[in-house]
Amino acid sequence: MHHFIQNEIKKLSTLLLHIQQDAELLKKIVMIVESCTQALKQGNKILFAGNGGSAADAQHLAAELVTRLCYDRPALAAIALTTDTSALTAIGNDYAFEKIFSRQIAAIGQANDVFIGITTSGKSPNILCALETARAKGLVTIGLTGRQTPFMTERCDIILNIPSNETPKIQECHIMFGHIICSLIEEAMFGESYNPARQVNLASV
Repeated sequence: MHHFIQNEIKKLSTLLLHIQQDAELLKKIVMIVESCTQALKQGNKILFAGNGGSAADAQHLAAELVTRLCYDRPALAAIALTTDTSALTAIGNDYAFEKIFSRQIAAIGQANDVFIGITTSGKSPNILCALETARAKGLVTIGLTGRQTPFMTERCDIILNIPSNETPKIQECHIMFGHIICSLIEEAMFGESYNPARQVNLASV
């Protein structure tokens, strides 16, 4: 058991070291932050979607923007398309499961919004369909995925691909980068960066 734990930590450490030295991948993070910041400053919103653990990541990151991550500040417009069970089940039942996100984008997505589709495999049909609909409506399309990207390339303006084929490791990196992206969006929007000593005034929320 201890060997397994140590091996998993070692695999993640090795992966993170590789990512840290990947200038092209780090550049994509900056591009994502710039795209999201531009959209928010123009009065647009950020939409997230994913399946399973990636659905949890979508909700997690949307909540960081709507609420706060590093300090108190005005709310930022972000929506996880994974949370409305009535919409998800109605669309899945009346149309198809692959339409559960694209139909919502067709309803509320606007040109210059940002859609972030999260799929560790890079081939989830409902994420690919959502990316197609988002692109057709003029949204900025961003994919968070793993090593394999053949189905994502033509559908995404930016692809943040983690160089791994292991779902858990890809997801661990996705949430790390998600936190980094949200932190940088806060800094870009409000001119402040993370300060652990800063008092949080929850009464103002």
